[in-house]
Amino acid sequence: MASDPLIINSRITLAGWELVEQFVLAGGPGGQNVNKVSTAVQLFFNIAASPALNERVKANAVRLGGSRVSKEGVLMIEASRFRSQERNREDARNRLRELLLEAAAPPPPPRKKTRPTRSSVERRLKEKSGRADVKKMRGRPSDD
Repeated sequence: MASDPLIINSRITLAGWELVEQFVLAGGPGGQNVNKVSTAVQLFFNIAASPALNERVKANAVRLGGSRVSKEGVLMIEASRFRSQERNREDARNRLRELLLEAAAPPPPPRKKTRPTRSSVERRLKEKSGRADVKKMRGRPSDD
């Protein structure tokens, strides 16, 4: 169990009991150490049951998590980049923080519909007729 809370931003703080960490054997660099010490971290966070997140952030987090989120709404982040358990633990927590920050970002403003200017419409039509003339000239000459 992770004991210390994870501060996402000024409004979102995850309590320590919401995060579950498992340490597993990792492959990669580390020599014989990787065969003996469980340095990789699996960080589990139940998005669906978290009281710290509102419904919009939960939905965005599930969408951003993709295949890392189970059917029950539990996000699993696996970190094995580094050789030490502490750095992998920190890396997993940072990746969770980044995902939740992106999920909590406000939606982009709605697009304003605009109309093309009269001159741009005229330029487009003039260009089209010019291209049509060029293509007409490619045909076989008439018998006139």
